[in-house]
Amino acid sequence: MARCGCGGGLCNCTVQSGTNVTVSGTGSAANPYVISADVPCEDVRGCLSAGDGITFDQATGVIAAGLSSQAGNNIAIGPDGGLLVPTAGSTVAVGCGLTGDGSGSAPLQIGTGTWPYPCPPETAGGVVVCGPDGILRGEPRGQINYTQAQETRTYADLAVPADLTVVDTFTLPITNPDQCRPAVVLVEREVDVDFVLPAGAGASYGHDTDQMFYTRNTGSSTITDAHTQTTKLYQALTSLAPGAGAVVQLPVTMDRGSGGATYNRIQTFIRAIMISL
Repeated sequence: MARCGCGGGLCNCTVQSGTNVTVSGTGSAANPYVISADVPCEDVRGCLSAGDGITFDQATGVIAAGLSSQAGNNIAIGPDGGLLVPTAGSTVAVGCGLTGDGSGSAPLQIGTGTWPYPCPPETAGGVVVCGPDGILRGEPRGQINYTQAQETRTYADLAVPADLTVVDTFTLPITNPDQCRPAVVLVEREVDVDFVLPAGAGASYGHDTDQMFYTRNTGSSTITDAHTQTTKLYQALTSLAPGAGAVVQLPVTMDRGSGGATYNRIQTFIRAIMISL
């Protein structure tokens, strides 16, 4: 508010500030009055209201775009930071595995195939994840890996024991090369032993405690290097952890030695198949 009084050809004015108004300056040409106002947000909010496409929070004073919750709404933020409604002529993204052009009538979707199996996909299906590089990745591929060892050892005509005895042990170190999945390990083992059997002598060999071969000389002269190769396939491990190692063992046993029977050679094969699916 300004009040002025004049007399003798001169006028004096007094300027008073009102609510939320400040006045500075002396009113001279060199220092004129400057009037400024600072209106609190609460005093202005009553003048604002929401409308179509706009939301307004009276408590906080936040004004935002009012987006529809209708299915298919695919409004996006454009490169310039503004709201963008894609049209058929301005697609948001293109590429393999996507359908639609990004418009409201044809929103972007993942292109999927038809599940061709009798099992339900929700329990038997794999997963797809987004990698750190921003690329969709499927589950790791299954693997089948194979390794083997063959060894021949000779002996100085050692006596075949009468009772079950481990006479030598052969090994195969294995490592599951799959870094993602555990592996089932199938092992095939072969053993061949050379026996020397005087007349009437007998001898037997086996894998572990399982007797695989027995022979007896029923003739009148010595049989030299009588042998037969036997094979056994079994599941050695049900779960070898990813990247883990193990040692497959093949203890060769002998028993039923009689009549001076001896052995002079053992040949083995150990083959391991590691399956991770």
